[in-house]
Amino acid sequence: MEASSVTENSSTGNDHEQEPVLNHGGTESNPETNREEEELDGEQVRRVLQVSAATGKFWHNWDKLKSMLSFQLKLVLSEYPEAKMTVEQQNASLGETYLELVTRLNEELHSFIEGPPFTLQRLCEILLDARSIYPKLLKLALALEKNLLVTSTLTVCTEPYPEMMPNLEPEKATEEAPLQSNSVQNGVESMVGDRDEIMTEVEADIEEMTIDVDAFQEMVGPSEANSTAAENS
Repeated sequence: MEASSVTENSSTGNDHEQEPVLNHGGTESNPETNREEEELDGEQVRRVLQVSAATGKFWHNWDKLKSMLSFQLKLVLSEYPEAKMTVEQQNASLGETYLELVTRLNEELHSFIEGPPFTLQRLCEILLDARSIYPKLLKLALALEKNLLVTSTLTVCTEPYPEMMPNLEPEKATEEAPLQSNSVQNGVESMVGDRDEIMTEVEADIEEMTIDVDAFQEMVGPSEANSTAAENS
């Protein structure tokens, strides 16, 4: 399967001139790849990527998953305002045109033949919530490139597929991030509260000790006076 994929990519990868990239093996000009992406359902893609984002593993055929990642990549990039800018504005903002950026990132993704990059989990996290993580397209592009310019790859997972995870885990994950942050903040606040309570208790203990000492002195004073009077007599 992989051998045929490499052969197919090599036979269709010369449709237009390309700059050499790491482990180059396919481009977005591949008609078969484009056809697969057109047939994909956006919600299905999100569910599959959500599983990988939650587990760091993948169960699908790599070529199929690659098409899903490419589909989501193009969708996410198209949501940024730079996609609708003029070429001059795009060059000023990105240092290249929007089309050049999309093509370059997509080619870097398709350069992986044997399997997805070992950064698959982070890659899926970014593609699922790109606008929240990176409000600026340039920063998003740099983050994606960083996670695509690696050489190590993952192998397909043989464990049972987590059927219930797609609909639940990712939303929970995005909500858990601030919750964890809040828990830390709440932890600090509770520590401050505890510290205040402890200080109050300590101050109360000190006051009680002061009262006890005063009472003790009042009690000891007369007894010492009586002892001194007894000795003098």
